[in-house]
Amino acid sequence: MTQAPTPTADTVRRLVRTLLKNGDDSGRGPEVRPVTEGSGHGTWWVGTRHVLRLAPDREATVRMRRELRLRDLVRPHVPVAVPASVAHGEWSPGLTYTLDTLVPGGTAEDHDVSAVGEADLAGLLGGLREVPVRQAETTGVPRVAPRSLEALRRMAVAAAERLGAADEFDPARLHQLTPPGAAQLAAQPATAVLVHHTLRGEHLVVGADGRVRGVLDWTGAVVGDPAEDIAGLALAVGSGAAVRAATLTGYGARACLRGLWLARCDTVVRLDERLTGHGTDPPALLRTQLRRAWEAILLERVTELREDGADD
Repeated sequence: MTQAPTPTADTVRRLVRTLLKNGDDSGRGPEVRPVTEGSGHGTWWVGTRHVLRLAPDREATVRMRRELRLRDLVRPHVPVAVPASVAHGEWSPGLTYTLDTLVPGGTAEDHDVSAVGEADLAGLLGGLREVPVRQAETTGVPRVAPRSLEALRRMAVAAAERLGAADEFDPARLHQLTPPGAAQLAAQPATAVLVHHTLRGEHLVVGADGRVRGVLDWTGAVVGDPAEDIAGLALAVGSGAAVRAATLTGYGARACLRGLWLARCDTVVRLDERLTGHGTDPPALLRTQLRRAWEAILLERVTELREDGADD
């Protein structure tokens, strides 16, 4: 198989000059720089108004083409900005690019989400629930079965013991989620919706006023368990804000608690994996996400839930 080329600043400048006509008198075009140093240079700032994303392989190309179709489908349903492509095509044979308009603002890692911002998140979750599932699948979005919370709980219990030995986490905190409790929080039938699936802090555009302005990176979207997006928000903005936003959307106790415990177990497992030599996320970020997911909230314990599904 042919090795995919590595994009360089010259590669990006040449491509941008063919796409934008607002270069300076030198003909160099707008300034370009990688969004994250040392990350493979797949995403570049282009001037102050655009972002260029380059698919590094054929799999990423498929996801990017699917994302372009999905964003057009999602945009009318959500109250926050979804990036729009001003140009797209191939930057190398078989490898796509998209030049997107920049959604102004910081991220949820830069700014706290305000109470009004929580209402923005509620509108986002509600809008995703309104997107017709069949139309989403027509764009190529895959349908994914819900994860087993009990299997994840068992992984988290083992990981928590190792974190406890390293003085990183109190394993007793996981005792709140028992096997019967995990069984109660199994995903309910016929609840699949369009799920962003990576609603992490870096993908939420947040203004200095705490309003949520936009959502980035729709390449991981699936049709599946809505609790996964509640879990993602717990990592991004904290359990309290995530549960309040989901409740405003109309999700009941079962979905909120399922999302909460997915997030809590995930953060324990991921931090343990990173500290034992696996994974690439910075430990400081993983510790922050663990702290957010384990915030104490009023809706805390798994109690008797109605079996008729009315609370969801």
